[in-house]
Amino acid sequence: MKTLYLDIFSGISGDMFIGALLDLGVPFEQLERELQKLHLHDFHLHAARKHKSSIEGVKFDVHTHGHGHAHDDHRHDDHTHEHDQHEHSHAHSHSHSHGQSHSHSHEHSHGGHSHTHEHDHHEHGRTYAEIRDLINKSALSTWVKEKSNAVFARIARAEGKIHGKPADEVHFHEVGAVDSIVDIVGGCIALELLGKPRILASPVVEGHGFINCAHGRFPIPAPATIEILAERGVPISQCEEPHELVTPTGAAILAKFVEEFAPLRNLVPEKIGYGLGERDNKTRPNVLRAVLGTSISAATSTHDWETDSIAVLETNLDDINAEILGHVVEKAFAQGALDVFHTPIQMKKNRPGVLLTILCNTVDQDRFSELLLRETTALGVRRSQCERRKLKREIVQVQTNFGSIEVKIGKLNGRAIQASPEFESCRRIAESKNLPIKEIYQAAQIAAATLLAK
Repeated sequence: MKTLYLDIFSGISGDMFIGALLDLGVPFEQLERELQKLHLHDFHLHAARKHKSSIEGVKFDVHTHGHGHAHDDHRHDDHTHEHDQHEHSHAHSHSHSHGQSHSHSHEHSHGGHSHTHEHDHHEHGRTYAEIRDLINKSALSTWVKEKSNAVFARIARAEGKIHGKPADEVHFHEVGAVDSIVDIVGGCIALELLGKPRILASPVVEGHGFINCAHGRFPIPAPATIEILAERGVPISQCEEPHELVTPTGAAILAKFVEEFAPLRNLVPEKIGYGLGERDNKTRPNVLRAVLGTSISAATSTHDWETDSIAVLETNLDDINAEILGHVVEKAFAQGALDVFHTPIQMKKNRPGVLLTILCNTVDQDRFSELLLRETTALGVRRSQCERRKLKREIVQVQTNFGSIEVKIGKLNGRAIQASPEFESCRRIAESKNLPIKEIYQAAQIAAATLLAK
């Protein structure tokens, strides 16, 4: 399958991410059309080929209310901030075309510009619940909705932890603004237009110094950024650059999509794109390099299936309470495990036991190993890495006598060979029509079977 490698030697932000994907060939017009499905009418997009430290790439900007926001590296949630390194400042105020008035006073350093923003959106800004509702009511694809909500959820959980409140109640100031909603949803749209590649990245590198934010004077990484990366268990290293390099939005994109943080290996590059930031850094070009290519193992295959690597964690248990076992399974799923299951086995002295197995991304294997050691009676955990071969999957709508139902199809070499109704889609129709779910499911199976005959 196609692999996208993010070389984040100079950090990552939402607009740099989109700029890099546009440079790889994502059609700007299609991105623009898809974003219109959000029904936010107070912005327009701009993408241009520019240079940063003699590197040519794409500078992506969101222009709102007649102001071009070069918002590159700092989209902090629920707080304002100011970098020690800035050259001049300006303040501005404006009103949104949809009738909501906002005054802005924010401070942060972008390319020599420092800004001051104070937000008054629904008094405190959009909540995560409001943003999720905005996305879910749109006509965007199911995949884009799911991924966009997941990225926002990571930021909401981080801010909720910082402020001591539930994620749904977190008020987003700058991340709730139109430009940042566009960055996150637009990034997911761009990935879909690029073919939903597998995503890898170099180790996370952050700058050093301090920022002044609503939480007080904090060292870099900013509070939300380090919380987001910590939840995923992503290692962070700092460099000599005296600026923030990784924004909360950029951190959330990495935490959601990247399978592994490691040096580039076994990738045949096909296209290379550069997303440009606004600031002129002191020690490195302010660019995000994105490499699109094919892994060697996938390149030698005669099939178009998707490939990746996962960690397999196992432990044998013969003295665990069944209720605790169920709790561990639920907790592992809640923390992002790919799959969790237990199998009856026979242990020493013919004792009955269970083999508890967790499948997870390789970067998460230490975190889930600790979960098993802390939450079960295990004294040890076996770990191995496995390569997977996966059918290309997509969600389609099939028509039945009960209405339209979502079906997941699996394709090999361009042909559908698996088709399965989505249970939640069937459940919603069964509840709305007060019918047995098995009746809805059977109708969906019959309709799905026609997809396999094509």
